[in-house]
Formats: sequence, C-alpha cells, structure tokens
Amino acid sequence: MPTPYSKPHQAAILLASRQSDLQQKQTKMDSPRKPKPLSTNLFFLVLLLSTNLLTLFLSSTFYSSSFCYLHPISSISTLTQISSSSVADSDATENPDTQLDLPSEFLAFTSGQALPYGFNTNFDSDTFYPPVGQACTRFPDELSRFMSYKVNGSCPDDELLAQKLLLKGCEPLPRRRCRPATQPDYVDPYPLPTSLWTTPPNSSVVWTAYTCKDYTCLINRMKTQKGFDDCKDCFDLQGREKNRWASREVIEGSLDFTIDEVLATKKPGTIRIGLDIGGGVATFAIRMKERNITIITTSMNLNGPFNNFIASRGVVPLYISISQRLPFFDNTLDIVHSMHVLSNWIPTTLLHFLMFDIYRVLRPGGLFWLDHFFCVEDQFLDVYKPLIETIGFIKLKWVVGKKHDRGAELREMYLTALLEKPLKNSW
Repeated sequence: MPTPYSKPHQAAILLASRQSDLQQKQTKMDSPRKPKPLSTNLFFLVLLLSTNLLTLFLSSTFYSSSFCYLHPISSISTLTQISSSSVADSDATENPDTQLDLPSEFLAFTSGQALPYGFNTNFDSDTFYPPVGQACTRFPDELSRFMSYKVNGSCPDDELLAQKLLLKGCEPLPRRRCRPATQPDYVDPYPLPTSLWTTPPNSSVVWTAYTCKDYTCLINRMKTQKGFDDCKDCFDLQGREKNRWASREVIEGSLDFTIDEVLATKKPGTIRIGLDIGGGVATFAIRMKERNITIITTSMNLNGPFNNFIASRGVVPLYISISQRLPFFDNTLDIVHSMHVLSNWIPTTLLHFLMFDIYRVLRPGGLFWLDHFFCVEDQFLDVYKPLIETIGFIKLKWVVGKKHDRGAELREMYLTALLEKPLKNSW
C-alpha cells in the first residue's frame, strides 16, 4: 500500500530509522546489557514529524474551504480559482469554487508582484497585490470585454461597460495598459474665474456613450426629453443652478439651507476642505470655491458627461460610486455634503455603513450636511431617523418637510439636517 507521506518526509523517517539501528549496534558493542529502548531524542523527532504531517493535512483540507481569497497566480495564462463569499448576499447563485477563465490582462494586473527590494515593513510583505473590486470576477463576460484590448494601444470605446462594472461592485476597476479616446479637436478649457459659470466647449467630451451629443442638447433636455435622467436640468448654469445654495435671507424651517447659513455655525476660516457626495455638476463646490473652500465632488456619468463638466468648471471630480469606501484618512475633512443622493433607494445596511464612513473621515467638530434626504413617512420614523441617530452626530439643524412633486398621496418627505461630529468622546 502506498504511504501517504511525501518523499521528503519518507527520507527523514528512513534516516531516523538508520540512526536508531546504528545506535543500537553501538550499544551492544559497548555494553553487555540489553539495548535501551528508543532514545528520548528519537522519540521527540518522530513526534515532531507526526505533528507536522497532521498540521499539513488539516490545513490543506480545511483552510482553503474556510476563507475567501484570490489564489496566487503563477502564470497569466492559467485558470484561476475564485472563492467568493455568500455572506449577506441572499441573491448569490454563483458556485464560489467555480473555475473561471479570466482575461490575461486581468491576471497580469492582479497577480502578486515581488517588491524590487524584498521585504518591506510598510507592506509587511515582500509581495504587492494590486486591488480590484471583490465583485469583478462575478461578471466574467463583462470583465473579459473590459480587459480585452491591445497592450500599448488604444482603449476600446467602452465607457458604459466600465460604469456598469463599477455600479455592479467591480470597484475599483482593474487598471489597463491602453490610451483612452479624446476628441481630435480638443481645446484648452476656459481660464478661471470664467470657467466657473461658463458652459465648456463640446470638444471637451467624447460623446459616444450618451444620448445627447452636445451641451445644447443637455441644457434643453428638461424641455425636450421624456423619461428620467439624473439631474436633468443640472447642465443649465443659467437656470436653477445659478441660485442654488446662494446667499439669501434665512427662512426659519426651510429645507433649503444656504452655504453662508451653514458656515456661520463654525468659526470663520475653520471650514477649509471637504467632500460633496453625488454632487451633480459641482455647483456646491463652485459656491465653496468662491469662499476659498476646497471641495471634491463625487459623481458618476449617468447619461451625461458629469465628470468632464466638473473638471471643465475648474474643480475636482472623483469618479466613484456610493458603494466605495471614501478615499480619505480618518478625521481629516471639515465638511461632507450630499443632496438627494443619500435616500431610501439605497439598501439600509449599505446606507448605515456609508454614514459611518462619513463620520470616520470628518474631523472632530466637522459638519455633515444631509441635504434633502427623501423617504416615505413611515420609513422615516421606523428606519431612517433611528439609523441616523445611531451614528453619533450632534444635531445642529433638523428640518422635516413634505415632498409633493409626485403627489401627496405617496406620503413622501424630505429631511435636511446639519450634523456635527463631536469634538470629544466620539468613541
């Protein structure tokens, strides 16, 4: 019957046996007494070999089935086994142990890369693993299309595909070794401060991913286009955007806070940097820039070139979805703002995680401006009010009002709140 041990282990056991025979022969020659039993050292050697073999067997049997990870890849042409967790994913139907034939460029990017100078204490490793979204391999067809291109050549015109992968949880997307398309007649943007309130030229955008093919169409789509589009009137800088959050007389009980009203709650000059989550065309950031405050705006390109438009105005866009952990260190931002985006369309658990992430990146004393959060009345009392109160913010302003634009019978409502992270005892 073949032995279950590997060749190195067999050799070690044979060597130990031969040493034992030699020792017994030497004992017989040196003494007329009967040979001693196995020596203490040999006993511990056999015990050590046995425990090592048992540990090897148990780890190879149970470890790989108990944890979820991308197995190290030795060749970019090999099949990679993906083990994906089904915790908190009641809709998942994929077999976590399915063998997937992943694109070679994806494997080239995600494979562990040896650090040039060996072990690094910052990494606590000698290998670097580039990050990609956990869900990327759940959608192998889309991933294969996204990662199929000519290396050192032009990228495919696939903005919609990339965004769909992002929204499905493939975030961050894997990097690619290709050049994205730009307009052949691109011109420099307008200089500051002209760019803040001027529609940029059409040549600043590659339009193939969008229904509209120029800014005139985007500006007029509130009047001409049926159906829903995200922030349908945002691109009209002479429309509602022109007066949004602008200075005016403060109306007690209004859902529309002004920027100056919010800034007045803190000492002058202490609000300097911040984030606007889902900020449309970045008018909030523009208002803040006019007050020497730097705001980064997160936005997706939902049937409109929002990120291009934001950059053309002269402020910074950040192309991430609400699912991604905010890319800022703890206790660093003075203010976080979000209008309309944080609402009841977000799964409750995800919303809870997101609000704690906002709390994390705010400095002590920092402000969270929750602007026009909408939901149904019963949801607000039973779910969202208790959820927000668990985070630990101090309420500076808290205004609730009816949302009638789709009919009073739906019993929809808004909450606008100004919340402060405690200066002390935040944990």
